[in-house]
Amino acid sequence: MPHDHLRVLAHPLRMRILSLLTGTAMSAAEAARELGETQANTSYHLRRLHDAGLLEVAEEVEIRGGRAKRYRHNPESGRRLTSRDPGEERLLTKAIAAELLRRADSRAAQRPASLTDAELWVAPEVWARLLKQATELSQELHDAAQPPRTPGTVRISASVALFELTAGSAEPQ
Repeated sequence: MPHDHLRVLAHPLRMRILSLLTGTAMSAAEAARELGETQANTSYHLRRLHDAGLLEVAEEVEIRGGRAKRYRHNPESGRRLTSRDPGEERLLTKAIAAELLRRADSRAAQRPASLTDAELWVAPEVWARLLKQATELSQELHDAAQPPRTPGTVRISASVALFELTAGSAEPQ
């Protein structure tokens, strides 16, 4: 993995690509059409994600006499990404927050939703249990992902960020 472990995820289009390719494998052209982006731009970002180990080539198909790779995201690949660089983690957090704001603009009004934001103190055993549940929920969501616009499905947004805070001051630095 190159030195910019998490930095590869800091681009908002890459976050969208990973979400899209969790439910199905797509070529650069297919992903570009779904995302409303150019094929060249999408292809560039697909290569960066593949080079970082976040996408795998699911298949190669023949299209109009040429060959196209179809990529798929395996959510397990993200577990390999670690960083001790707070700057990289901050970039990733900003990218996730920006993606959440983008999706919030598409929220279906008057539909059931859950939104929680909290900074809390809980017992270590409660924290361990809830973190395990959130991890299982994330895995279940990824396992249930379908190709875009599959009949009988609904488009959802899911951002799960749980982490332990330092024991220091509760005030932002």
